[in-house]
Amino acid sequence: MSLHVRLWPLPFLLCACAGPELTVEELLLLERPNIVWISAEDMGPRLGAYGDTVARTPHLDSLASRSTRYTHVFTTAGVCSPSRAAIITGIHQVSLGAHHMRTLSGAPFAPEPTPYSVVPPHYVKTFTEYLRAAGYYTTNNVKEDYQFETPITAWDESSSEAHWRNRRDPDQPFFSVFNFTTTHESRIWPDPAAAFEAMGLPAAAAPPPPAPLSTDPDAVIVPPYYPDTPVVRRDIAQQYDNIATMDTQAGMILDQLEEDGLLDNTIVFFWSDHGDGLPRHKRWLYDSGLHVPMIIHTPGQTPGVNEELVSFLDLAPTVLSMAGIEPLAHMQGRAILGEFAGNKPPHEYVYAARDRFDEQYDLVRAVRDTRYKYIRNYRTEKPYTLWMAYANVMPTMQELFRLHAEGVLTGPQTLWMRTRRPVHELYDTIEDPYELRNLAYNPTHKDELLRMQQALDSWIATSGDWGFRSELDMVESMWPNGEQPITGAPIMLPQATPRTAIQTGSLDHTQSGGIFHDPIDITMYSGTQGASIAYAIVDKTGTEGDWLLFSTPLRIDKTTTLRAKAIRYGYQESSVSEATFLISSGE
Repeated sequence: MSLHVRLWPLPFLLCACAGPELTVEELLLLERPNIVWISAEDMGPRLGAYGDTVARTPHLDSLASRSTRYTHVFTTAGVCSPSRAAIITGIHQVSLGAHHMRTLSGAPFAPEPTPYSVVPPHYVKTFTEYLRAAGYYTTNNVKEDYQFETPITAWDESSSEAHWRNRRDPDQPFFSVFNFTTTHESRIWPDPAAAFEAMGLPAAAAPPPPAPLSTDPDAVIVPPYYPDTPVVRRDIAQQYDNIATMDTQAGMILDQLEEDGLLDNTIVFFWSDHGDGLPRHKRWLYDSGLHVPMIIHTPGQTPGVNEELVSFLDLAPTVLSMAGIEPLAHMQGRAILGEFAGNKPPHEYVYAARDRFDEQYDLVRAVRDTRYKYIRNYRTEKPYTLWMAYANVMPTMQELFRLHAEGVLTGPQTLWMRTRRPVHELYDTIEDPYELRNLAYNPTHKDELLRMQQALDSWIATSGDWGFRSELDMVESMWPNGEQPITGAPIMLPQATPRTAIQTGSLDHTQSGGIFHDPIDITMYSGTQGASIAYAIVDKTGTEGDWLLFSTPLRIDKTTTLRAKAIRYGYQESSVSEATFLISSGE
């Protein structure tokens, strides 16, 4: 694992800090900052800071007032799992084979070949591994959902209790994620338990029912593609109530940073994993499904607004860059801040994909610049409103079905209920923000259509888009004969000793690692290409310590027992190897 980490010596820091002209970029070079992600689910830019007059978001609005507010941020998918696969790796989900929603689910409506864990290319890691290797304490609270089983090497801690406060060294820099599910589409349903039962899912697994509405349904704006009915207004109002609750939760994290005296050296991000959890928003490639808020606060910055195109592929390289780590060459995004910002040019286009959702297959690709959106439908025989059990329990969706059957939908309300799709859709998002007027067949926009088509074709060719392959064939290439491969167990070796002088074994037959008279450096490897390795130190009572990421040789200066296991993403974790290294001078 090759890392570029910039650590300035203290005398240079004192020199660099002098003078009133200090900039944000210089601050980030002084020391490794702490980084906190506050993320929401299923939420477009419905914040007061983005001009929404119905939203009640005082904590995030306050954060935005002293931060950079990004106005053209787009996810790579209109749904969580594919989007999160791209976020955690910095690689588009179609390049990973992580484009279908979802792969790990055993839900009754998921088709074969699910469940399976996606096997990314062997050189792909979660970006958090690189942070850990550079000395960061990494925590995730609590959602993962990456389309592959989360490897033990990805996080120091990933649980509902994960927090920067759990690190043992208070001076260790940290990267901490707090993901709030409060705004998820299932929290809009008036009776989640009944919805789960209708889908064949256990009612006990459903979220709690929402509290009585605080948002006035008469105050919300109903998009023109929805019928203006009490059911629709109620769903939108519930979305605003959920956002208000999430804002309070975000405020608690910001308060904890202040309580811990960390505000002067902590960068804070806020974002949502994709657009609103409402029909024609979630799962779709219109801006209502892809356009999200993003706020980034760096200590000492001048507040501002950034209107450049940003893709969620940029999140991983940006965090690495801010931590002083050079983003990996295979990452498809660009660092927008930090030491390595500017190493790639700004985006001219951003791209998104729609594929299988639970039980329904689809194939749609989209490209957007700062003004135009081009969508290509490969399955034109399909209706827009595919039958999807999870999506269709939404009251607004049921309202659309009911009114369509009665023949009373009018104007834009009828567009999304069509039984067939055009091949091409082109929208001017400035003149037509709801993306209702398809310009693809308007001769006056021929040049724009051709330009966007060429951009999409080029991206599909260079991205290695797995969506054009059968999912069964793809899974067979990852899991031959439908069996999940197993990672080879790691071997532990003293670097200065010939291979024949060392023995390692599994816990079933622990063997001596050798006898040495001086401190030694222990290295580890697995025979599985691309495997990551975690290790733990075992004390004299046989108690196992925390599992740590192996990234550099370990210096052993006293008798030590080590355990190690390896994981190639998408594979089964290896068995555990154990070896005891006897250091006579340390006895």
